[in-house]
Amino acid sequence: MLIPRFVLASASPRRAELLRAAGFDFDVIPGTADETLHAGESAEVYVRRVAEAKAATVLGHAGGLPVLAADTVVVVGDLILGKPADEEGARRMLALISGRTHVVMTGVSLFTARVRTEVEVTTVQFATLSGQEIDWYVRSGEPADKAGAYAIQGLASRFVQRIEGSHSNVVGLPLARVYGMLRQA
Repeated sequence: MLIPRFVLASASPRRAELLRAAGFDFDVIPGTADETLHAGESAEVYVRRVAEAKAATVLGHAGGLPVLAADTVVVVGDLILGKPADEEGARRMLALISGRTHVVMTGVSLFTARVRTEVEVTTVQFATLSGQEIDWYVRSGEPADKAGAYAIQGLASRFVQRIEGSHSNVVGLPLARVYGMLRQA
């Protein structure tokens, strides 16, 4: 089925790579949003709000094309983990998910004649990591700019014991959900 061209409101090279690999036709105009977590805000409300805000900032520059935006977080226990601010933040995040099951949640927002926002949830079981493994991984530089401080498609794939749900969601964009949303639009 032919999906119309759209605008991806994201600077994420991973999201663009996923879409290209799946054969989507799109332009990139990075969206911006206040990514500050509000007091008492749940992870689902947060990813919906941020995805919609990113799409809204691009809408006036999209030339009438649909606008797609997304935001991804990792949730472990009651904690919402975004991108680490620095190497020490990455170490803390990796120690938190070590030996535990966590959830990767992505809000996907599509602006057409109307706004549609959906949330994809994937469960990931991480191996127990030693301090040396965490240090090695942080020194690789891969955790920078990644929700939860890891990239399932990269070096961290060795730490993932099990996944339930969309693999592409853990990379940063649930492709099957995106396809479904674009088809319905």
